[in-house]
Amino acid sequence: MDLYQVIGRRRDVRAEFTGHPVDDEVLHRVLAAAHAAPSVGLSQPWDFVLVRDPATRKAFQEHVAGERDVFAAGLSRQQAETFGRIKIEGILESTLSIVVTYDPQRGSPAVLGRHAIADAGLYSVCLAIQNLWLAATAEGLGVGWVSFYREEFLSGLLGIPAPIRPVAWLCVGPVSQTHSTPDLERHGWRKRLPLSDVLHDERFGQSCGIRLPG
Repeated sequence: MDLYQVIGRRRDVRAEFTGHPVDDEVLHRVLAAAHAAPSVGLSQPWDFVLVRDPATRKAFQEHVAGERDVFAAGLSRQQAETFGRIKIEGILESTLSIVVTYDPQRGSPAVLGRHAIADAGLYSVCLAIQNLWLAATAEGLGVGWVSFYREEFLSGLLGIPAPIRPVAWLCVGPVSQTHSTPDLERHGWRKRLPLSDVLHDERFGQSCGIRLPG
């Protein structure tokens, strides 16, 4: 696949994990791609925690289930019915999980480029996650980002010391299929906006004159 095909095929996977093993060389390539991401001041403020232990994953899955209930309780009846059909994680079904963290002290006190934008380090971690996701897609693996959790719980579960923050719990592994349409669109939760709706020319709110296909 070329880069654009990989971007187009990338999906947030939840229900399609097979649980089959991931070759160590493949996993190394995926992690190396993540570690090759650009970072503010070359701080490389990320760490990757590989989680395979069933007990740890079960404890996290139960926590996530509780947070799912908290979210569902605040929905309208119609939204709750739609949400009830959506699987939000593949923690137990995936081969392994990768927790990506952010260390704000890495490279400090003088992190070149971060003095005016405190979150630049966090943005760097997100770039590493995107690299990981695209590399995994190119390798035929699925990735699912679990976001229904409290940071303090995950930090305690994995022994992550302050001020390091867990940014993402990623479920990773081979999948039975990759849907052409993202889950939230397929289940009617939300529709993808066309590019034309989010383009501006020179100033925010000013229509863009770029000619788009279709």
